[in-house]
Order: sequence, then structure tokens, then C-alpha cells
Amino acid sequence: MGQLRATKPGLLVCVAVCICVFLYLRSSAPEAAEADLTHPAAVECGFYPDELCSALFEGKKAAPQIAKFCKNPPISHILGYVHKARNCSQISRGLRFITTPLSAEEGNFSLAYIITFHEEPAMFVQLLRAIYAPQNVYCIHVHEKAPRKYTRMVQTLANCFGNIFIPSQTQKAAYSNLARLQADINCMKDLVRSKLRWRYVINLCDQDFPIKTNREIIHYLRSKWKDKNITPRVAQTARPPPPPGPGLPESRTEGSIHVSPNEELERKPPHNVTIYFGSAYYLLTRKFVEFILTDSRAKDMLQWARDSHSPEQHYWVTLSRLKDAPGATQDAGWEGNVRAVKWRTEEGIVHDGCKGHYVQNTCVYGPGDLPWIIQSPSLFANKFEPASEPLVITCLERRHRLRVLAQAEVPIEPHWRFQPESHFNMKLHC
Repeated sequence: MGQLRATKPGLLVCVAVCICVFLYLRSSAPEAAEADLTHPAAVECGFYPDELCSALFEGKKAAPQIAKFCKNPPISHILGYVHKARNCSQISRGLRFITTPLSAEEGNFSLAYIITFHEEPAMFVQLLRAIYAPQNVYCIHVHEKAPRKYTRMVQTLANCFGNIFIPSQTQKAAYSNLARLQADINCMKDLVRSKLRWRYVINLCDQDFPIKTNREIIHYLRSKWKDKNITPRVAQTARPPPPPGPGLPESRTEGSIHVSPNEELERKPPHNVTIYFGSAYYLLTRKFVEFILTDSRAKDMLQWARDSHSPEQHYWVTLSRLKDAPGATQDAGWEGNVRAVKWRTEEGIVHDGCKGHYVQNTCVYGPGDLPWIIQSPSLFANKFEPASEPLVITCLERRHRLRVLAQAEVPIEPHWRFQPESHFNMKLHC
């Protein structure tokens, strides 16, 4: 983090004062203000010097004035920028997409992504440009209930980037029935027909963000898993958790996964398959995806789970433990470092508490959670809400891009970099 090092004891107060100066300068410098349009995440939030992010990563608190000043980038700006751009080159450069493989290793190891886009357009853009690489392929499922302008934005991006697409068969991505699972499968059907020969598929939502770079993800897959699926599970069980009794909650948590009671799963599963429960998130090999799209057991399991609650919590982990399934991981438990999540039930055991706020059982990260996030061995982290905690994703994105560019083995294009350390190339002094 040498590039993000704090240099003055009174830095955070200094930044709060200097932001006010920035506001004045921006109002009197139209050319510079227009340049800011190329970086949507910074338009309403102003500019966060690297020293501020470094201080937050080191566990120091941000000045209250800064947190109050920052606002989430307005939806209209994100959508408007994409739609009003004169051409695809302006979109690519303005949104700072990296459009060249950064190393031969990455160019020869393609990944596929399935992203569910629901309600965070600014966050979606930040997530997409963080994981985007021309050798990868991206299936974007826009939630049925999302405004149509979100779909139009994604379609505009798809028209500019040949490796981004909306699935040919859409699905309401609900979180309590087969729809979410079916949405992933719809994307997989299109992905296996892609001209890009991807090795693994990863599913994300618009409240996720990568902790590791594309190259680090590839290293992890090659060194730790070697063509094995990553489908974290809790404990083997032939049946779901029992229904709640009098006075008990309607669901319970086992380990790090939320498992809901499900009377439908009392029925004997097809082919005498042993049911496992685990995470809805995964990293699956291409061969395994081809297997679940054609194998009779996988098809029968899908029908069997049609009326069940949250079948994505048992479908992938169960099929990945069939002996003859490609990339099978029969003995794997809750491992794989897919997501860094602060669960309320693990407070004081796995983590020291949520520094942002809890939404049900999950922590929405605040600035105080940044040290814990960057120390996690996980590939991605969840959950982020830029509207309420904008500093978190802003600093993570800057750190991630610096790491990505530091690992590059090709010349760096100027527009790949985010804004310089100070506005208008001026040094800050207080």
C-alpha cells in the first residue's frame, strides 16, 4: 500500500478542508469539471485522495465532514453517460475499461461471469469495470423488477463489448424459489455456446466487489483447485433442517450459510442423491457446467427442486459431490474463499463486528471494515451499499485498480488509471 500511504498526522482534517476548496475550484474550472464526467463514481462524491483511503485501510477513522459530504453518484448520471456517449470508444475510455489482456497468462485463461443486476447501477459499473478483461465473457441478468433503463444501459454496453451479453432467455431472479437458480442456468446455456473458451464460471450480484485481481484469481484456481469446482457447503445431511417449533424463528443459520426449512425436501430426492446444503455462490469448471446442462440426474434434480425454497443453496453443492461429476469435490466443506462476509451470528468469533450496519444477518460494510476486508483471503466481498457507505467501495476500487496495473506486463494506457492524486494536478497543502 506504498502508493496509498498517509503522510501527515492531521491528514483527515486536512482533507475535509481541502474538499471545500475542491468544490470552489470545480465550480470555476469547467474544463476540469467536464473531465470528471469520465469517472462516474467521483462526480457526486468529489475526490478522495489516496492518503485518505490509505488511512482507512490502516484502521483510522475518516473525518465526519467527509462522510457527510459524499453522496452516491446519481443514477441519472450513470445511465445518462452511457446513453449519451457519442461512440463505444468514448464509453470504453470514459468508464476506464481495461481492453487489453494484461499478461500472456491471463490472455490464455478466460473466465466467465454471471452477474445479477438489480438496484445498484453505479455499483454495477464499478463491479463490471473491476472484473472486466477482453478475454473473459460476461452474462448480465437484469432483475425483472429493475427499471427498463437499467436493461437499456446493459444493452448499450453489450453493443460495445462483444463479450458482454444479456441472456437469450430471461428470468425473474427472485431469491426464494427456482427463479434465481434458473437465471444462472439460462446464462450457462448461452455461455457454453460462446466463442471464448472460458475455464471457470463465477456468479456475482451487484453488491459484490473483488478483493483479488484477475491474475490472482487465476493463480488461486491453478494452485489450489486444479480443475475442481468450488462449491462451499456446511454439513452433510440427508434432509433439510427441521421446521421451527413454537417460539423458534422461521429459519436458522448453520456455519456461514442461511438455511431455510423446506418441507418439499422431505420428498426422496431422485436417483438416491444425497442432499448437501451450502452457498449459492460458486466457481464451476466449464466441463461441470456442460455436465449439469445434459446429465439426467441434474435435470431431474432441477425438477425435484422446482417448488423448494432457495434451491440454489443445495443444487450446486449436491451435484458437485457426485462421484462422476467433472471437477467433483466430494470431501470439500466450507472452503474455497469465495466470499468475505460478516455474518451477524459470527460476531466475536470470526470477526470483530460490523462497522457499517446489518441488513438482517449480513453486514453492509462501513469504512471501519476496510482493514478486515483487504486482509481476507477471499476472492470477493459482500455486501456493499454505495448509497449509505460510499467511501468503502471508492477506496476498494482505487486499491484494486492500482494492484491490477502493478501486475500488468503490457504498457499502461493513460485512461486505465483513475484520477491522479490531486485535482487538476495540484499538490494539496493545508
